[in-house]
Amino acid sequence: MTPFEVYCCYLSLKNHFTKKSYDYFKYSGKTRTTIKSFNKRKDKYFFEKTSRQKNDNEILEYLVSNFIECSDPQRLWIGEIIHSGETNYTNWKKRNQSLTYTFKNETEELLSENSLDAIFECKNGSHPIILKKFLSGKISIETLVIYHSIFLFGGKFDKKLLDPVWESVSLKIQKYSPFLNISTGEYKKIIRDQVLTPEQ
Repeated sequence: MTPFEVYCCYLSLKNHFTKKSYDYFKYSGKTRTTIKSFNKRKDKYFFEKTSRQKNDNEILEYLVSNFIECSDPQRLWIGEIIHSGETNYTNWKKRNQSLTYTFKNETEELLSENSLDAIFECKNGSHPIILKKFLSGKISIETLVIYHSIFLFGGKFDKKLLDPVWESVSLKIQKYSPFLNISTGEYKKIIRDQVLTPEQ
């Protein structure tokens, strides 16, 4: 990618992760920005440097990893990516390169003391266990997305959790799912094996 194309990719992903109406895949990452507006940016050196250091696929992954790592994609700015971008990208690659292993360990974390039904319970508007585990860093966004792909708990949570924390996580699940593009079969087996494992 050229530096301008990296900038366009950044803008389109920001729109994707912050706007319900924008879909990066549907619009093929296109934006209405111009070279003129790019040249006015004081931080354009970041896009020039990224263009030189990473290939097209790495640039996409690098930016996606930073949008999903931050708590509020709307407020993610280039200075933050410059500061922690490589760390976020490295952690993201580690999780995704061993996703089955990560999911298995995090499923054990979820189900070691709770039944499968219990982790989705919303009592009196309080956050369910699976959401608490995510918010506390005990399970990854990837595991949360996989569980949603299998159990489709989002609709239930939308009705019972009327708070901005869940709204933000719900949007992140929805927007990140197409980038994972996984087959749920092996993950269903991991859950089934954990549920059926007799207590020691």
